[in-house]
Amino acid sequence: MPIVVDVDVMLARRKMSVGELAERVGITPANLAVLKNGRAKAVRFTTLAALCEVLDCQPGDLLRWEPETGQQETRTEAGTAGDAVAAVGENA
Repeated sequence: MPIVVDVDVMLARRKMSVGELAERVGITPANLAVLKNGRAKAVRFTTLAALCEVLDCQPGDLLRWEPETGQQETRTEAGTAGDAVAAVGENA
């Protein structure tokens, strides 16, 4: 997946354990591990905000985009965020 989660980097910088972060954010250590290991398919903004508050950082410190190697998909084939927003707006 092209979105990379750097929670472990911020944990190391803050000298904080996974258990402590999970407790302070209000999620289970297992769910934090799923996020930390890049297996999460989605993150609630409330969870992201709580992580940023506890770790005293910005969302960009926790998440970054890296292009997938060997994938030749274009934005037109995959759709764009604008397409998704337009579709949501049409249903409202």
